[in-house]
Amino acid sequence: MSVFERFKHPSANHPASANPTGPAVLTHLPLPRKPCHARLPPPPPTIPRSTGPWLPIHHHRKEAMAMASMPEPKSSDEDLRPCEKKALHEFRARVEEAIVGTQQLVKPSGREKSKSRVACGVEDLREVSLWGIPLLPSHGHEGTDVILLKFLRAREFKVSDAFAMLQKTLRWRREFGADNILEDEDLGLAELDDAAYVNGTDKEGHPVCYNICGAFKDKDLYRKTFGSKQRRDSFLRWRVGFMEKGIQQLSFKPGGAGSLLLQVIDLKDSCGPDMKELRSATKKVVSVLQDNYPEFVVKNIFINVSFGYYVYHALFSNLITPRSKSKFIFARPSKVLETLLKYIAPEEIPVQYGGFKREDDDEFSPENPVSELVIKGGGTATIEIPLVEPGVTVVWDITTVGWEVIYKEEFIPDDEGSYRVLIQKEKKMEESVRNSFYINEPGKVVLTIENRTYKKKRVYHRSKSKPTIPLYNLLNQTEHPIV
Repeated sequence: MSVFERFKHPSANHPASANPTGPAVLTHLPLPRKPCHARLPPPPPTIPRSTGPWLPIHHHRKEAMAMASMPEPKSSDEDLRPCEKKALHEFRARVEEAIVGTQQLVKPSGREKSKSRVACGVEDLREVSLWGIPLLPSHGHEGTDVILLKFLRAREFKVSDAFAMLQKTLRWRREFGADNILEDEDLGLAELDDAAYVNGTDKEGHPVCYNICGAFKDKDLYRKTFGSKQRRDSFLRWRVGFMEKGIQQLSFKPGGAGSLLLQVIDLKDSCGPDMKELRSATKKVVSVLQDNYPEFVVKNIFINVSFGYYVYHALFSNLITPRSKSKFIFARPSKVLETLLKYIAPEEIPVQYGGFKREDDDEFSPENPVSELVIKGGGTATIEIPLVEPGVTVVWDITTVGWEVIYKEEFIPDDEGSYRVLIQKEKKMEESVRNSFYINEPGKVVLTIENRTYKKKRVYHRSKSKPTIPLYNLLNQTEHPIV
């Protein structure tokens, strides 16, 4: 019997414990049948003094000794109510019994061996792991409880349901080959790198995953990805591989934000009537991820949502639980930047969404902070960048939430006898702006933003200056080198 069968039939190691009407394994902390209250302290664990209807007394002693040797959960106690702590203790005991019992029983047969690292033989059964984290609680790994809590939270802290979900996940990973999907396969879908990628972190330190549905408006790419069942299956494997790659960037430390991802799903250009294969494949991907990657996403932010999609979600949002509902955010095209700014700093938002983050860009660093400016309706504001020393180039980024402002750039020299330089004439701002200007005399760059609407506007900006040798000086040195 393999470790997966042990998870499925935890009573197999103790035939006397089988009871179709009762739990498969009696732990020292049975689950309460009534809802608990956060103010009540958890009952202390007790060792059964009688055999009970399921297990002989020697099994209770063995189980009590195992529980005594298991380290205390390393999860943050501040985040768990007493009943949730109790559920975690019981879940740990049940997982421990399933793994240890399998090792003491039999070796897995040759048919049960697979590419998965989970079932490798008797000597490795204590190394049963998920995403590199051992599941055996008595190992004392700091990430074990983080993983177990994901399954508990996904099943509302119902231990039996969480245990069933864990066993199904282990079985699916073995059959699907998820553990080695990044090492053993060339999925041949490099063209999809622009359809899903990890870029930066949010304000809490979660890696941000971007899913670009509009990438499939390319008919050749669409046909190559979804043109047949085999290609759709490859797309599923590619998407699972992308999830595994994202998880490699996580840190499973108790009490931290490092074990969660923030997902941004861009629905722009994704609602064509001829994209039924995309919708079907996406539905299957969502099902697989929900069943086997519990509590890995802190928020799902859907941007560029069409009006019809927005209304559909509003009508059916009451059918999902409040916990699930809180994880879904929807933003119409005019609210994309405003929504993303609630969770991601402007310097971490890609420029195509109104932020400052550009690909392979090292112009700015954390030493160049972003400033915020609020302009009242009908008002005008200026941003001045003073420059005392000539021979430098000033670079700036600027963006506005909601756009609909008039923007102008000019250089004003300190010398009243010098001329002003119009860098950018008045225009309507419709995207994030980066510009630069070489300064050959003291003065200041002035950015003028005029808000002609009745709503207040938020403006984000940053700037820096750097020494620069003019191009004509470089040419002169080339023609007449100094000796």
